[in-house]
Amino acid sequence: MSVRLTFHGAASMVTGSCVLIEHPRGRVLLDCGLFQGTKTVRELNYRPFPFDPRGIGQVLLTHAHIDHSGLLPKLVRDGFAGPIHATRATLDLLRFMLPDSAHIQETEVARLNERNRKRGRPAVTPIYTQADAEAALRLGRAHTYGAWIDVAVGVRARFWNAGHILGSASIEVELADGPDPLRLLFAGDLGPDEKAFHPDPEAPAGVDHLVVESTYGDRDRPDVTLAERLDHLEREVRDALAAGGNLLIPAFAVERTQEVLDGLADLMGAGRIPRTPIFIDSPLAREITRVFARHGDALSEGAAGSGLFRGAEIRFTETVADSKALNQVHRGAIIMAASGMCDAGRIRHHLKNNLWRPEATVLFVGYQAAGTLGHLILSGERRVSIAGEEVEVRARIRSIEAFSAHADQGELVAWVRERLPVRGAIFLVHGDPPAMRALRGRLVAIGCDPARILTPELDQGYDLAPIAGPVAHPAPARLDAARAEAREDWHNAHARLRLDIAEALRRLPDDAARERLLARLRAQLDG
Repeated sequence: MSVRLTFHGAASMVTGSCVLIEHPRGRVLLDCGLFQGTKTVRELNYRPFPFDPRGIGQVLLTHAHIDHSGLLPKLVRDGFAGPIHATRATLDLLRFMLPDSAHIQETEVARLNERNRKRGRPAVTPIYTQADAEAALRLGRAHTYGAWIDVAVGVRARFWNAGHILGSASIEVELADGPDPLRLLFAGDLGPDEKAFHPDPEAPAGVDHLVVESTYGDRDRPDVTLAERLDHLEREVRDALAAGGNLLIPAFAVERTQEVLDGLADLMGAGRIPRTPIFIDSPLAREITRVFARHGDALSEGAAGSGLFRGAEIRFTETVADSKALNQVHRGAIIMAASGMCDAGRIRHHLKNNLWRPEATVLFVGYQAAGTLGHLILSGERRVSIAGEEVEVRARIRSIEAFSAHADQGELVAWVRERLPVRGAIFLVHGDPPAMRALRGRLVAIGCDPARILTPELDQGYDLAPIAGPVAHPAPARLDAARAEAREDWHNAHARLRLDIAEALRRLPDDAARERLLARLRAQLDG
């Protein structure tokens, strides 16, 4: 074996970024992210790693988003003890994000175990604890953009600004492999051309192999300037307040919350929207906003002084009691809470309290992975299940794609074109299969060899060499391709069926008809 890449996450799916680089002198892991999406996919977080963490020498981390960093505490708990290389801003974000992730897991598992005890089911354990998160943080090593670092004997790397979130990086890796080094470039997540806080992505050209994300590989968003994005936000806020209810914004605590806050502050300061209380119901978002303030010199010129970090209208909740007190606010407030995909955190609490109100508005400002609650709501489901409770969707459902932190199809193609020539292969990751297929077609159209554009499946490996095409290395996958790629799973189908049965029973004219329907259903189960 010379060099082998194995894709243990974000392969034919968007989340769980994790690539194992095996070389003659050891193993390096690039990212170690949490799986998000359907419950079937999220169950991978609880399984053992498909490699021995004790055999990993180093971790290279592209950025702080949990789908890229969220399994680092588990990696450390299971025996990894090497350095975690990242930018300083990434490590500063992780100081709050990893303990917060552990707290959410511990809290939600405690609630689940309470229900399990009542149902006579066995207790479960969290993926990791806050102590594991703290242990992972102690392994962080901070680096600057553009400087080569020695990762291991015969291996060096450097970080390039990816323009995605604060501290995000594309990572160039050079491995000594015979007379000529093997050069790999991992895009990480790439930012769009129009970004409030960051310049356009940077990276070198002429590498041997390229690994690039494809989240929006099938979508060309309209070219929207920052001013036009602000206009769109103004319209949505005005319409939401005019409807007479609250405006809920599910938002990732990192970057998205700060960008939307920046926009709201500008609009209120200019008198374009009424001065309205903005409740940031996320302790994590409060701490992350302080990190942004400390890294103001790393943001695009003027961003840090635009009112993002101050304003009488901005109110950070401090306690659970403060969060619950928002139940008494039924109109005229903007409530931002995590998680951005509505799968965890305080936003679920606010959705239960507002989603059934026709005067309320839910405004999505970020990507919604298949199978998540946010995806179901945005897709038009009329009833959803939140923490086992049926909630009718009567609120106004809106979205603004212009806040996306990901490059769209045209921007991804342009980024790849600037990296050419790629002497070996282009691996497409971090995308659903339709997005990868569409991006692959566009790359072929600009002259890339279709035989050298590869779309790995989960746990698939490739042996690499300079110039030559990769050789696929078969390995058993933890999840078959159909289930990994599915936009919904049996958990979603089960929740929808329960809601549909309850609705069908309500609509029947009398108890006799209800009893007949239940008898037919029971006969099917018994059969």
